[in-house]
Amino acid sequence: MKIGIRLHDMRNLPFVDKLDEVNRQGFTCVHLALSKVLKDIPSDAQALTPGYAMHLRRIFEDKRIDVAVLGCYLNPANPNPEKLRGIMDQYKAHIRFASLLGCGVVGTETGAPNEEYKSEPACYSEQALELLIKNLRPVVEYAEKAGVILAIEPVKKHIVYDAARARSVLDAIDSPNLQIILDPVNLLDEENYENQREIVEEAIDLLGRDVAVIHIKDYLVKNGKLTPAAAGTGKMDYTALMKFIKERKPYIHVTLENTLPLNAVQAREHIQKLWNEA
Repeated sequence: MKIGIRLHDMRNLPFVDKLDEVNRQGFTCVHLALSKVLKDIPSDAQALTPGYAMHLRRIFEDKRIDVAVLGCYLNPANPNPEKLRGIMDQYKAHIRFASLLGCGVVGTETGAPNEEYKSEPACYSEQALELLIKNLRPVVEYAEKAGVILAIEPVKKHIVYDAARARSVLDAIDSPNLQIILDPVNLLDEENYENQREIVEEAIDLLGRDVAVIHIKDYLVKNGKLTPAAAGTGKMDYTALMKFIKERKPYIHVTLENTLPLNAVQAREHIQKLWNEA
């Protein structure tokens, strides 16, 4: 596997220095959120020009770092037609940009059927699922034309809240350009974390063939609330995930989340050790 990190979790350094730090810490790929890393450069649809993509591509290639994920974490179920048009434009611009950047996937979550992007009971309805599928179809068709993978990330509090729901989206759209970012902790909450092994195994069983990228973090339970944490600092059991990666996903991009500059290397070494022992 190729272990990476979210670039915006690195120390606050100039962009090229940040990439040098990625190399020094032993990471080989990154999750790139343009607006969080290159804050002085606009990242709206009109700003994502071919020249900008090629400029970044040369820098990443020079540093020998893969862009595993180009993040475009918007709300594809926004019910406001005008805002939804802007969201669709952003998805398409990121897809074009990724094609020239040489990026693994454009990553997104699956949102909520409200303008505030907040969890509510309506997230779990069939109507919300149908709306998501309807809105994703043209984005996936655009990704097919550009030769880019759009990867959705199931999250417990969003419309795609479990592996079965994600499988239904994949089957409904039925495109090789729609795949999955698997983050096992995002499938957990305060009510189900004690069943984490079964939940992770189900996700691998239902989604494994379509997993393009893996996000890894850990979790703690404090005062009855599940809190994300850096890998190796919490209660997460990675046994099934490491076996899955080692046996079925050669050289997959595995990006760490919820790390701090002081514990990122420790988290990477922890995950590498588990993979070595799997």
